[in-house]
Amino acid sequence: MSPGRLRQTASVSVSGSFPHPFRAYTPAAYTFPLPVGHRFPAYKYAGVAESLRGLLPVLDTPPLRWADAARVHDPVWLRRWRRGEVTAAEERAFGLPWSPAVVERARRAAGGSLAALHDALAQGWGANLAGGTHHAFRDRAEGFCLVNDAAILTRLALEEGLARRVAVLDLDVHQGNGTAALLAGEARAFTLSIHGERNYPFRKETSSLDLGLPDGVTDADYLRVLREQALPALDAFRPGVLLYLAGADVLAGDRFGRFALTLDGVRERNRAVLGWARKAGVPVVTMMAGGYNRDHGLTVAAHASTVQDGLDVFA
Repeated sequence: MSPGRLRQTASVSVSGSFPHPFRAYTPAAYTFPLPVGHRFPAYKYAGVAESLRGLLPVLDTPPLRWADAARVHDPVWLRRWRRGEVTAAEERAFGLPWSPAVVERARRAAGGSLAALHDALAQGWGANLAGGTHHAFRDRAEGFCLVNDAAILTRLALEEGLARRVAVLDLDVHQGNGTAALLAGEARAFTLSIHGERNYPFRKETSSLDLGLPDGVTDADYLRVLREQALPALDAFRPGVLLYLAGADVLAGDRFGRFALTLDGVRERNRAVLGWARKAGVPVVTMMAGGYNRDHGLTVAAHASTVQDGLDVFA
């Protein structure tokens, strides 16, 4: 295969009967060329999909329409990326080598989030086994993020009348700077980020509520902030939809995170958020966001736990 062509692997979609209506979406069938030893955790997408086999149907993500991406992104900029008219500086900021495959994969990942949104509106919860690309700005790609699915879903939900208010709860270890910038000034959107205060991005944007935590934070302190500050803020905003970026890079041992949560702590976090959503009657979409642990199995387990906890809470 030539380096610039999209590689579609065998589908990991699962069929069969399940005692619940829920399903998840994955772009694992779509890969793109990477240099040997690149830090992007490509392994985790197929790993998470495989680990959930038998728990719920896992479907290939549909492609996002470029017209929907243009709800928040500059159409001229999007066209340049589709054509490969990308500068070396833009490619470095993105963190991935340009190819038609990497662009297609980005819109497939975002398409999974949109499909999960429609599932959430229909049955209370939807899951994308990718997405959470919160570092993408209107005309700038950063940190492995080309199109900002949380901002796109927010804008689409508001413009299409799917929800009167949308909250983005970003629990990746890195602040959702692109999301904060894209939704700034939108009174019907609430962006809430719990992140490492001293971690990337080193120039933070202003979310509706930023809760920056110190390096080395552990389960107890993290969960206290979540329960005593974040969830009450969501209560006060009263969203019609919640977009939950369930980052696994809060775990101890993450290559790019500086927190020290355990897998049990991450699962308690998930259940607190999902339990809040169910009790409040707020449809919730889960997206994977970041996870780069030195222990690859732990990254996969943490991401898969978000779906397992979603089934526990909603099914």
